Amino acid sequence: MKSIISNINKFFESRVRLGIMSILMIHEKIDFNTLKATLKLTDGNLASHLRALENREYVEFSKGFSGRKTQTFYKTTKLGKQAFTEHINALEQLIKEQK
Repeated sequence: MKSIISNINKFFESRVRLGIMSILMIHEKIDFNTLKATLKLTDGNLASHLRALENREYVEFSKGFSGRKTQTFYKTTKLGKQAFTEHINALEQLIKEQK
């Protein structure tokens, strides 16, 4: 028998990764500094979680300019959107089954 929590993605147990993906799901793309300020994280902490998400191919980055300053933008990939949607659906199903 399949466990009720088997569809919950362990990779999203990190509250930082959960926060990053939640934000990226509602924005087409967002810059590093906005993510950092929204989640109240240090550069290093955010960068390490973004790198982990990149390695999983859940997010991708691009470089752009704001005036003369470079900015790094992040967005979810198709794979990332699918994985996160499945994770949220699994959580919702778990809640429904407990009512």
